[in-house]
Amino acid sequence: MATFLYRLGRLAFRRRRLVAVLWVAVLAAVGFAAVRAPEAPDTSSTMPGIESQRAFDLLGERFPGSAADGANARIVFVAPEGEKVTAGPNRAAIDRLVSEAADGAQVASAVSPFAAKGVSADGTTAYANITFKVTAHDLTDAAKQHLEKAIGQARDSGLTVETGGTALATQPAAGGSAEAVGIAIAALVLLLTFGSLAAAGLPLLTAVIGVGIAMASILALAKALGLSSTTGTLATMLGLAVGIDYAMFVVSRYREERAKGHAPQEAAALAAGTAGSAVVFAGLTVVIALAGLSVVGIPMLTKMGLAAAGAVVVAVLIALTLVPALLGCWPNAVLARRARRSGRVEEAGENNGGSRWARFVLRRPLAVLLLGVVGLGALALPVRDLQLGMPGDEVKPTSTTERRAYDDLAQGFGPGFNGPLTIVVDGTGATDAKGAVTTITRRIEDTEGVVSVSAARFDAAGDTAVFSAVPATGPSDERTKELVHAIRGERAAVEAGTGATFLVTGTTAVNIDVAQKAQDALVPYLLVVVGLAVVLLLLVFRSVLVPLKAALGFLLSVLASLGAVVLVFQQGHGAGLLGVESTGPVMSLMPIFLVGIVFGLAMDYEVFLVSRMREAYVHGSGPGQAIVSGFRYSARVVAAAALIMMAVFSGFIGAGESMIKMIGFGLASAVLFDAFVVRMAIVPAVLALLGRSAWWLPRWLDRALPAVDVEGEALGRTVPDPAGDSAPEPARL
Repeated sequence: MATFLYRLGRLAFRRRRLVAVLWVAVLAAVGFAAVRAPEAPDTSSTMPGIESQRAFDLLGERFPGSAADGANARIVFVAPEGEKVTAGPNRAAIDRLVSEAADGAQVASAVSPFAAKGVSADGTTAYANITFKVTAHDLTDAAKQHLEKAIGQARDSGLTVETGGTALATQPAAGGSAEAVGIAIAALVLLLTFGSLAAAGLPLLTAVIGVGIAMASILALAKALGLSSTTGTLATMLGLAVGIDYAMFVVSRYREERAKGHAPQEAAALAAGTAGSAVVFAGLTVVIALAGLSVVGIPMLTKMGLAAAGAVVVAVLIALTLVPALLGCWPNAVLARRARRSGRVEEAGENNGGSRWARFVLRRPLAVLLLGVVGLGALALPVRDLQLGMPGDEVKPTSTTERRAYDDLAQGFGPGFNGPLTIVVDGTGATDAKGAVTTITRRIEDTEGVVSVSAARFDAAGDTAVFSAVPATGPSDERTKELVHAIRGERAAVEAGTGATFLVTGTTAVNIDVAQKAQDALVPYLLVVVGLAVVLLLLVFRSVLVPLKAALGFLLSVLASLGAVVLVFQQGHGAGLLGVESTGPVMSLMPIFLVGIVFGLAMDYEVFLVSRMREAYVHGSGPGQAIVSGFRYSARVVAAAALIMMAVFSGFIGAGESMIKMIGFGLASAVLFDAFVVRMAIVPAVLALLGRSAWWLPRWLDRALPAVDVEGEALGRTVPDPAGDSAPEPARL
């Protein structure tokens, strides 16, 4: 491995102009393809294997043309204080809005609250449902503007009018300015780490090129592979983060080899052969974690994982080829200012911050280990109260009309009104389908926790019906989840008595089913991802205990970060500092996201840090000195990489949507815990306690495993001594 990458880096350095032109050509080609490609489809998020999806499919089959996935708008009216919506002027304004909305393009139906019993008991609140023939993505601007104009006229009459639903949904702030701040912080960290604008700018440049290629490829293939417009979100986030990190590690090793006296070309080749080997295996662990998302069984998540894995592969290829090529274009510009001025490159000192910290841990390994484990364990305790769900309008800022509509409906009709359950009755097996529907309706109406049920609506054949049931509790309330299970628990008895069966769906039921599906998939996903990565690390480090220690440390950091998410977003501690106005359940897929993404990134730090220890140990250093050597060369760069990751992820905390904030906060905190507590403290403490046992590998297993030579041991026999290198090439600053 190391020898092959050494030759690849040397070739890229020598053919630097050709390599750079090829990458620019690839970017231009995929960019052209993306521009010419059809627009990404707005595919609905199907969730195979859950009851709510089966009910949705049955609706589409038995009620053709009903546009079950069509856009909708729920217009909520609140009368001025002391008045009622049924008062003459208020009622006229509402009827006028409904009438005008019904005349709009693409509208399927517009139902007045006075005809659909959509008025609250106290008469202060009412709602009207507007449904469309097309999805929200396919709504024309003219159709939206027509409805917005009608709403504006109703507001002018003195009514408070708010809008929920998908038709006029407020687009959350993308947090672009915060992401720009994150990139600026990354640039500052690189500048402080390397002391050179060129060395700081090179990783940023190559990372942006890699993300550009990955995103353009996703857009170009969107139509052919059925990728939605959100597929590339994860690819952008991870592609930028790992692209910067991988390039930074290669540049750092290049500067180190220059300090040992190697000429620029030889230093670039050695950087590719050593740091490049670590990049390959670190990238493989990330790819395994992302591709493993397919185990969850959610198509949207599978596509996001594979797209992000593709972005990581591009980042690895760029780090191995384009980075050495650019080093060839500016061999001295990436060196520190002092080295450029003096013409001498100084090797890292014996007593830098990393080596001093390593010696501190070696003196007190048990204390450091206990402090790290107890601290992360304490942060992980809130995970016991973890409540999974899909936060909805209730956690949006009060500045959005969806949140105000949600609050008005909850106040006027009860908290459960915002999350009605949709019951689909299949009476094809019943002798009296209509009688069976009546029986099922009454049984569900009598279920404890159900406030009301609507009249059943039959299909053309008269053997399938649909009606809604309003719970007494809100959509994210644990009691609503229990109610859904209770209703489904009555199915066997109902089917035996009537011959008909029913399915429960609706947004609330979908969220409950997805949360359960994600929870059930978490353990198999962990087993697949961690198992494959442990095997990979076994090849890298040729040790039994180091991969196991790496996996256990990762689990500790993930649990701690998930506990921090629960503390802030579910329990509300410090939520105001992040701009979170309302707490709620943790996003159903958050544990999966944390496990998949953070595992790959955690193994990055493990490979980069411990591979330098392994390299020193293989070359004759004792266990303790190997730890010090690894920290002396890698600690500063690993710390910088972690800070860059945190800066990129923290940019998403500035987004307007609570779920995006949650993902950004969770990933940033996970990187913090894993890089600075697990890898920088717990790992050296464990290795110090294990001593030579840390690198133990049974002889039979050693013979069975293929040799991959991540440490570059073979390069020590083939690379000429620095004193015999050719004269340094002229600087091109």
